[in-house]
Amino acid sequence: MKNVLGCLGILLLITLIAAIIGLAINDDETAKNEQKEQRTEQGEKEEQVAKEKEEQELAKKEAEQKAAEEARLKEEAEQKAKEESVRQKQAEQTTDEKAQALGLEAVIISRVVDGDTVELSDKRKIRLVGVNTPESTTRHEVYGKEASDYTTSELEGKKVWLQQDVSNKDRYNRYLRLIWISVPLNLMDESEIRSKMFNAQLVLNGYAQASTYPPDVTYSDYFVKFAREARSNGIGLWAYGENGTTKGDLDKNNSKPVAPKNKTTTAGSGKNEGSESYKNCTELRIVYPEGVPSTHPAYESKHDRDKDNWACEKAS
Repeated sequence: MKNVLGCLGILLLITLIAAIIGLAINDDETAKNEQKEQRTEQGEKEEQVAKEKEEQELAKKEAEQKAAEEARLKEEAEQKAKEESVRQKQAEQTTDEKAQALGLEAVIISRVVDGDTVELSDKRKIRLVGVNTPESTTRHEVYGKEASDYTTSELEGKKVWLQQDVSNKDRYNRYLRLIWISVPLNLMDESEIRSKMFNAQLVLNGYAQASTYPPDVTYSDYFVKFAREARSNGIGLWAYGENGTTKGDLDKNNSKPVAPKNKTTTAGSGKNEGSESYKNCTELRIVYPEGVPSTHPAYESKHDRDKDNWACEKAS
């Protein structure tokens, strides 16, 4: 019996020892597994951190490259702008030298008064020579607003070049000038007059009639020619009738107006035989609405109050 009990005790002891050893082994494996999992997690974290760092460095490098490219492009653009500015200044200097050689004055148009009158940045008022647009200020004629709008769109705020014909000012203290929108090579070349002189473009595009006032007649033949072209094509104001909507001298040399009954032929009055005489400008304008030059048979000095060799002219 004692032997049996002894064996059972030994067996229990062995079982207990085995259980303890098994628990120890399990704890060790668990610890190892936990350590392994921790190492795996730590490795993943380190890998993620390394990846994020690499991405950050790559993004930083790309940003630096982008910034360097933008700086390079900006520098190139600034250099091109400087070079273009130099070229423009050289071109302007060349243009101004050409203009000066031709007797042209560079100015800036600050305001348009109407189709044929503008104001400069220095406040001088300029009346365009050789042309007459329909009125759009104190009174309104058909196509006057269109003419004024056209001049505004083409000239306001822009640099142009002025040419004086003969006269400097009219009786309203306006400067009498031709306006070039770009400097020509030859002031009398018809193709350049057509394409570069604004006075001519007003007539060619039907915004104005030719209107000649001696002694400023340098371009009068061109303006009459251009007006006939516009009239034959029914351009602009000519679409409103054969005579347009404002006065001009398109066919003045061919017209033979009938004098009113109170017109007299003078003799012994210091005028040539066959000359015409009128009591006042009201009567004279019935026959000659634009007045007459000093070379005309109807000219009398008493009607030329401003002594500009043109009697009874109307302001435009």
